[in-house]
Amino acid sequence: MELPNALSPRSGAFRAAIVAFVDARREAKLKRDEKAGTAASRYDPDVWLADAARRAPQLQAATHVAKATHPDARGSNLHVAPDKLPQHAEIGSHSLGHAFAEDVVGAGALGVFKFLQLEVEGRRLLDWMLLGDEDLQHALHPDPAVARAWMAAFCALVREAGPPRSHGLAKQVYWLVGDDPSNDDDFHLLQPMFSSSLAQALHASVQEIFGDDAKAARQAKRDRAPHEGTFFEYRALAMRKLGGSKPQNISQLNSERGGNNLLLASLPPLWRELAGLSMFGQRSAIECLPRLAEVRTLLGRLVTCLRDAAGKTMETRIERERIERALGWQLPVFFEMVQARHEAGWTRSPLCELPLCEQLWLDPERTELPPREDSLEEDLAFNEAFASGHWADEVAERFSRWLNGSLRDHGITAVGDVEFRHWARQALVDVAWPMSMQRRASGKATA
Repeated sequence: MELPNALSPRSGAFRAAIVAFVDARREAKLKRDEKAGTAASRYDPDVWLADAARRAPQLQAATHVAKATHPDARGSNLHVAPDKLPQHAEIGSHSLGHAFAEDVVGAGALGVFKFLQLEVEGRRLLDWMLLGDEDLQHALHPDPAVARAWMAAFCALVREAGPPRSHGLAKQVYWLVGDDPSNDDDFHLLQPMFSSSLAQALHASVQEIFGDDAKAARQAKRDRAPHEGTFFEYRALAMRKLGGSKPQNISQLNSERGGNNLLLASLPPLWRELAGLSMFGQRSAIECLPRLAEVRTLLGRLVTCLRDAAGKTMETRIERERIERALGWQLPVFFEMVQARHEAGWTRSPLCELPLCEQLWLDPERTELPPREDSLEEDLAFNEAFASGHWADEVAERFSRWLNGSLRDHGITAVGDVEFRHWARQALVDVAWPMSMQRRASGKATA
């Protein structure tokens, strides 16, 4: 590679990075298509740069992308640095500060953005262009007028594409700001925007848990061995795919993620309520339910409702049914909390005294572990019992028995077999199946 005679060492470094990038794209093109040799002239650095500057207006830098809401939405994309946003106490885009990933929209010219992301001396080419760096200008083209025009075209990437506008396919909220709901002019249109920069930060954080250091730390924890490293876990993640087979149509960062956008679990903040409580040494996990504040509250409301149900009005009946369903839903909540405190296979410990049905409920991942040679028969029996699914009915029965007993302790004596079967129908055991199932208990109540 020959550099123009007039280039300074610093301009030469810029030029070398540019030429290497264009050469790499030519080689990649030839590997994909051996018949593309006739198009090699397009990868002359000056020819490629001229074409890139021509295509640059197709791109727009963004932190919030409209098409992530709907692929056919034609609304505005926003570019707002996180430190320029209102600083709330809650986590949001503003939490990213100066360290944020910049996205870009414009599927036809994403290669241009990759070029502008090239780093020289710790900064992107785009950053140097925005600063008007003269050495980079000399490296782009010997004619200053041409180089300045190219730099202006590339710098236009960071721009506002006209006044903000929404679209019918975007999520919209009409917010009353005046006094007359019948007057359209008294409403303000709000459009929540998808923060691609925040989605990228979450994606990068989750990817760290699959690194070698995190794997070593997890293995040390399983082996109960000392380890200086740390690791994090994200439980119950969900995945939202954007863009289908063409994630680049949404944005550059979405394309780099393969269209995968993670969603964190939306669970009530009850994790601290089991602090200090271990399932080891417990004869029944169901008996530990009152440790949850929500369970205690719901139980108190149910007692009050049953005591005041003499009139048996429709209102009291509906309220009682709501409380019963809410109590049943505390079982999957309790399950998630136990999962957060115990590793898979914890029920193999001799310290675990829970009945088998509760072990199967609270330690389903044990079935994915290889059977132990010295406890082969026990582990295979555990797996077979889990696959049968009968344990869910038994857990529902134990829940019913506990609830009947708790009501009697509060002076509600008119509870028996009918109530037993009724409570069991509210026990939604969401463990072995992807969707919550309502399990019906078939047994009889016992004293």
